[in-house]
Amino acid sequence: MRVAVLGAGYAGLTLARKLERSLPDEADLVVVDEQHDHLVQHELHRVVRRPSLADDITVELDEVLDCAVRQASVTDLDADDGEATLAPTDGDEETLSYDVGAVCLGAETAFYDLPGVREHGTPLKRLDHAREIRTNFLALGDDDRVVVGGAGLSGVQVAGELAALADEEGIDAEVLLLEQLDAVAPSFPESFQEAVHESLVDAGVTVRTGTGVAAATDGAMMLDSDEKLPYDQFVWTGGIQGPGALDDERPVVRADLRLGESTFAVGDAARVVDSNGEAVPASASAAIREANVAAENVEALVEHRLDHDDGAFEPRLTQYRFEVPGWLVSVGNDAVAKVGPTILTGRTALALKTTVGAGYLGSVGARKNASDLVREELGIDIGDDVTDDLAAELPDDVVDVAESDDRRDDA
Repeated sequence: MRVAVLGAGYAGLTLARKLERSLPDEADLVVVDEQHDHLVQHELHRVVRRPSLADDITVELDEVLDCAVRQASVTDLDADDGEATLAPTDGDEETLSYDVGAVCLGAETAFYDLPGVREHGTPLKRLDHAREIRTNFLALGDDDRVVVGGAGLSGVQVAGELAALADEEGIDAEVLLLEQLDAVAPSFPESFQEAVHESLVDAGVTVRTGTGVAAATDGAMMLDSDEKLPYDQFVWTGGIQGPGALDDERPVVRADLRLGESTFAVGDAARVVDSNGEAVPASASAAIREANVAAENVEALVEHRLDHDDGAFEPRLTQYRFEVPGWLVSVGNDAVAKVGPTILTGRTALALKTTVGAGYLGSVGARKNASDLVREELGIDIGDDVTDDLAAELPDDVVDVAESDDRRDDA
């Protein structure tokens, strides 16, 4: 019996590592990803200012997985029949058949068919994007302007990094953050929004809310208000859409995460409705927690199909319930955390954010990356025992630090 995990982001890597330990011997596990490594996405914005962090937030899949790993893009999917079309990096398309699988392909940047935005706006999904944003920003002169379109957590974080980079490099350029809704971090509690807005202003970011982008050309964009806004650099973090294998859609799945007869959907690739009937935000923490539920359900379905003939009643599947203790975002040299009713900023919030990142890295077996991240971010050396402790706490206690940029789709 073959079990396939399609994608090795937060959801896929967490799920695969759990399945390696729990699947019966009769099941063969294969992981498919277009990259040979895993990227800690919620720290990607840091690479704009600190390129050396790229090594700390990149994990080779072969080093943390013992199962078969295929490097290929998933271009199509039949969730009922258990078939995925793969486009390997070095060969022709082929079909991967599986008995039970999970779609963990994450989400892509959405450009909403806004004229010129895809062509002129740099997204922030890959290391190459972070490097391009840095290179273009360092080429700016005094009185130039960089526009960041979209003030979800991803946009907030890259705007903060650019403002800090401007201070470090002595570049007197304007960092302008645009948001079409009425507040930055629009999907989050008001107290968190206010603290984030204040931190952005303190960092030197110009914030304009209630301002949507209608179109872009080389050097200028047209706003929804018909205002023409000149720019010298354009970064786009305005929202997300589903992967190409799902026709750019994010299908709705219920709390058991089942997408089809043979397939589960985990993480940002789908819109999850939890056991309380609530929509789950696209976020790293949600993806990791969903992977825990998916692991139980994949294992249950595999064991059922190994032990029973067709026609037997399938097992009752575990239901996912979305719960996080708070939210966290960095803004240049500052950070804002909401833990319960409490808002934290400054060094405390930065330390919490780094701890979350290190705990996640430890949880997927990248202990050296975890200690290197803490050393570079906080100047503190930690041992493997501390990394293991952080990882052990992650599943229940991690604060959510990912980009919840699907608000356009929910509006």
